[in-house]
Order: sequence, then C-alpha cells, then structure tokens
Amino acid sequence: MVISVETYKRVAVEDPSGHWELVCGRLRQKPDMTTEHNDCIRALGEELIIQFARKGFRVDMGQTKIHVEPDTYYIPDLAVIPREAIRRKRQVEGGELEVYTEPLPLIVEAWSRSTGRYDVETKLREYQRRGDAEIWRLHPYERTLTTWRRQADGSYTETIYREGVVEPVALPGVRIDVAALFR
Repeated sequence: MVISVETYKRVAVEDPSGHWELVCGRLRQKPDMTTEHNDCIRALGEELIIQFARKGFRVDMGQTKIHVEPDTYYIPDLAVIPREAIRRKRQVEGGELEVYTEPLPLIVEAWSRSTGRYDVETKLREYQRRGDAEIWRLHPYERTLTTWRRQADGSYTETIYREGVVEPVALPGVRIDVAALFR
C-alpha cells in the first residue's frame, strides 16, 4: 500500500524503534541484524567519534533518514553529518523527523545476509544519485571495506580494502584501520 510522505514521517516519529524506511511510497522496516554486522558498524562509529572530538561532524548509527527521491527515505547503518547541518535543522524544524536531503560526507552500510544485495543494488545507487561524497560498505564475513568516492565529474571510483589505513576524502585527518573494524 502506497502512503504519503506525511504519513511516513508520522509513523517514523511515533514508532522510532520500528526503523521505518519509505521506498517508492511503501513502508519498509529494516530487519534486525547479526552481531557481526552490528559490531563492525559500532567499531567504525567509535573510531570516528574519537577522531571527531571537537571537529565539525557528528556520527549517526542507524537513526538518521536520508531523502533520496520524493517518496523514498533510507536509514543508513552509519552516516557522518556536518554539525552545521544539524544546527540548521534544529533552528528550523522544531520537532520534525530528522531527514537530510543534502549530500553527506560519508554514508556506510554493512553487508548482511538479509539486505546485502538490496543495499548494493538499490541503496548504493540512490546514494550516488544524491551525490554523497563517499559511500562505504563493510563486509563482516569477507572482512573487506569497499569505498565508492565521488569524482569531480560526478562519477564514482570503487576500491576494495582488505587491510591498511583508509582516509575518507571528505573528512580531513581521519584515518581508519581496516583490520581494526573486524577484530
């Protein structure tokens, strides 16, 4: 059943533990995830939070909604949000659902058995269409980090990391040890 954006926003605010997304006007509940999935997201989130102390970014793990089309809102596993964007929302919205329409510096999805194909075939393409600076996929079983980095012409380059240190292009001074994400 297709619902309006207004109905979606009401459902998402009234049932935040439901982790509701809206995909082409249809409600979609994000499924619960495995320990491996959640742990690599937590490891990345913790590392980013440590490195962002007193910097201009916040790390969100599974709460923020990303607007990709008129009737589609996704919840990435992790998003890095400029503090200034949050300040603007707090000044203007007053109790509204937290949704970001502007491109973000980093969006991360972790592969899972239940959503792995969907995340890559659907969500990744939509994040690229939005123009997010960098999109990552953590794969807890293959122990890989795949990055898609936006280029000046709007295309994305893809790189797979199995080890070493990765530095997100839009987050100066941030360094992530790939192996540490999967310990």
